[in-house]
Amino acid sequence: MLSYVALRGCCSACKTRISPRYPIIEILTGLISAYVGWRFGLTLKCLGALILCWALISLTFIDFDTQLLPDDITLPLIWAGLLINIPSTFVTLHQAVIGAAAGYLSLWSIYWLFKLITGKEGMGFGDFKLLAALGAWMGWTMLLPIVLVSSVVGAVVGIGLMTLARHGKHVPIPFGPYLALGGLIALFWGPALLQAYLPFLM
Repeated sequence: MLSYVALRGCCSACKTRISPRYPIIEILTGLISAYVGWRFGLTLKCLGALILCWALISLTFIDFDTQLLPDDITLPLIWAGLLINIPSTFVTLHQAVIGAAAGYLSLWSIYWLFKLITGKEGMGFGDFKLLAALGAWMGWTMLLPIVLVSSVVGAVVGIGLMTLARHGKHVPIPFGPYLALGGLIALFWGPALLQAYLPFLM
């Protein structure tokens, strides 16, 4: 950040303009990391939450750029979620295993149902793996809040892009960033989300 400001956003050698996204990502990562440290303290949960947040930030910007969620991040994230929950760090291992399986199968089922009805692909396989990872970290009870939050935010942003930025309705919008946002919200405020939506299911 200091070098970016000192160099006025340009490369020191060739003077090429450096995109402001890089300092923005650094600031965002720093703020989220500081909040994680403040919220969880010096615990295993803090270390796990940092790893999860860093991975979600990386996946968000990769998906925005390429509309891909690389297996190199999503698959290790699934295993890491299962391993860190062996001592019930976030949830019990039982909940984590069911969360990983349910997270993958839920979006997988929606994908094939949508494809059978429309003949088109509504999402990528990376979305299945990301939701499986979030289920492994936070358990199956968090899957519905994560999907609801990501769907609402994705719909609002999609409508905004089509109306304000004239984003073509046939141009795909990546779903991974909204799943990542839903995962972050569930990580920090999951119990409150559960209390909010459980009365509607009873």
